Amino acid sequence: MAFQEIKNIQIKGIAACVPEHIENNRTSKVFEETIDADKFVETTGIEKRHTVNGEVICTSDLCLKAAETLIASLNWDKSEIDCLVFVTQTPDYILPATSCILQNRLGLSTECFAIDISLGCSGWVYGLSTIGSLLSSGNFKKGLLLVGDTVTVTKSNLDKSTYPLFGDAGTATALEFKEGADGLKIHTATDGKGFESIIIKDGGFRHFFNENSLKVEKQSDGAIRNNLQSYLNGQDVFIFGISKAPKSILGLIEKYNINKEEIDYLLLHQANFMMNDKIRKKVNIEENKVPYSLNEFGNTSSASIPLTLVTRLSNEMKSGNNKIMACGFGVGLSWGSAYFETENLCCPELIIY
Repeated sequence: MAFQEIKNIQIKGIAACVPEHIENNRTSKVFEETIDADKFVETTGIEKRHTVNGEVICTSDLCLKAAETLIASLNWDKSEIDCLVFVTQTPDYILPATSCILQNRLGLSTECFAIDISLGCSGWVYGLSTIGSLLSSGNFKKGLLLVGDTVTVTKSNLDKSTYPLFGDAGTATALEFKEGADGLKIHTATDGKGFESIIIKDGGFRHFFNENSLKVEKQSDGAIRNNLQSYLNGQDVFIFGISKAPKSILGLIEKYNINKEEIDYLLLHQANFMMNDKIRKKVNIEENKVPYSLNEFGNTSSASIPLTLVTRLSNEMKSGNNKIMACGFGVGLSWGSAYFETENLCCPELIIY
């Protein structure tokens, strides 16, 4: 298994931003009957979602708001921010990298290291691994991890298997070099043979945009969408999630002799309630230690773990120490877990954009 122990860094703060517009699944037109909507909400736990609703609001806009608020709350000098890692599957452009645009929009130094990472649901864990490694040597002192997606723009609003699952969000996580800090303990893994389980088929360089890409039709799985909208094999992803996520968490616990009883909170990627509850039971963590935000925000892809922390645990994070286990899993297929401790974490209120 791919383990990392990244010392000498500390998470200083986390902020999150969501679009103002709210969609209610109980009244969504994607469901033909009210009973179908109610069953969906009961099964997935997703009642409402914040979405960009066709507005020209990008993931970078949401992350920018989160970052500005967090920087101000920490009273950080922007000139001292040495690196910026942006994790998303919904960048501003095919090129240039959106991290370069964010460096400029945030007013960071031109000496700032900036890079994009294309990942979805495991993205926050992978982002922690990347930026933690950059900071741990002490060459970089402060860094920003900006993670989020506006995934609803990739969904067909005629596809009831995907559209009502997802919401949009952007987050910012501030990390700092601190000599002697325990830092992060991380496990990451990838299984690319499952890449077609969650995919947008056209629009990349393997399958260019073509005259048929925008053709909306009933697909072999029964959903109505075009080839620029995402396909999700729910059964494959469900089996993948309940298998790989518990092994990752338990593997990390075993590798670093983490006392499971001392973990204060387990933050899971907000896939759906049924999947997450099965994962929780396999790991054998108490219900009160596993917060959920999906009822209000849905599956927000790479943003879901930090968004859950901000919206459900901000008061607990602001004072004292907390031991956190986090696990993300999804598109790729890709998954990973991270263990870290917080101390008086800066955690501003949720930003509505």
